[in-house]
Amino acid sequence: MTQPLIEAVGLEKYFAVGGRGFLGLTPAVKLRAVDDVSLSIMPGETLGLVGESGCGKSTLGRLLLRLIEPTGGAIRFDGQDITTLARGSMRAVRRGMQIVFQDPYGALNPRMTVEDIVAEPLVIHGTRPGEATRREVRAMLERVGLPARAINRFPHEFSGGQRQRIGIARALILKPRLIVCDEAVSALDVSVQAQIVNLLQDLQREMGLAYLFIAHDLSVVRHISDRVAVMYLGRVVEVAAKHSIYAAPLHPYTQALIASVPASHPANRSRGRRARIAGDIPSAINPPSGCRFHTRCPHVMPVCRERSPALLETVPGHQVACHLIETPPG
Repeated sequence: MTQPLIEAVGLEKYFAVGGRGFLGLTPAVKLRAVDDVSLSIMPGETLGLVGESGCGKSTLGRLLLRLIEPTGGAIRFDGQDITTLARGSMRAVRRGMQIVFQDPYGALNPRMTVEDIVAEPLVIHGTRPGEATRREVRAMLERVGLPARAINRFPHEFSGGQRQRIGIARALILKPRLIVCDEAVSALDVSVQAQIVNLLQDLQREMGLAYLFIAHDLSVVRHISDRVAVMYLGRVVEVAAKHSIYAAPLHPYTQALIASVPASHPANRSRGRRARIAGDIPSAINPPSGCRFHTRCPHVMPVCRERSPALLETVPGHQVACHLIETPPG
């Protein structure tokens, strides 16, 4: 059986906030951005990661790449535990994992040419700048749909979609196996989003890439993903193949998210049947006891307030953390 390309086991990230107060004596409190998350991505697979703003999606993506350090848990890349690797050892691992950021404007240094931007990962990893590097950069630009003559231009000379293509070229120049796409199309126009998503899929087929595709647009996630993971307040509440999770979501939060997607045509709307999520997302500094969704769930039971549900496989390939459908003991 093929092992996961990357795997998180009980991953946690807590941020200390506050702690200033009178004479600096107020103790800091913990913001639980990611709390006991376990998931995996197989080689060549796209895992979509969805959830409301502030639920911990981007933090989880950065944790997997060790761009920020975990508070607890473990990260394994291609079977190797990278949780506590030293900086030098981690640099070698990072050739195999890269990121495409959300903001195509802020992610590129305006003082660097496109050649320098795309070649920078090669230089960091020991390649000497020269004609061979220049040819490699030109080839990568053409691969992402930009002319080779763009090599001497600066980021401000490009549109948002073109800048995101430069960011993708920079991420791919080291020939990685995993790309974290952190809201990589959310800042783009709808027509440009479609072009970038199609490009990512073409590159995946050509290069055998695996993606963690973080987004809040469920329609885009449905188009590009093989499986979908749903996060709520720092925890994964449901994971399944995309056809399962869109056709038959099991967690009340997932049901409400999918029901909130606008219908493509007025005739397709089911009046009066749209699930709604009451209230606001609670604070990650002081999350609710038990199931974190119980303060907004229409099906809340006493056990939901007392005990956190485990993420269990209810049917093959479909995991959910909900007391409503928790597998009975025995």
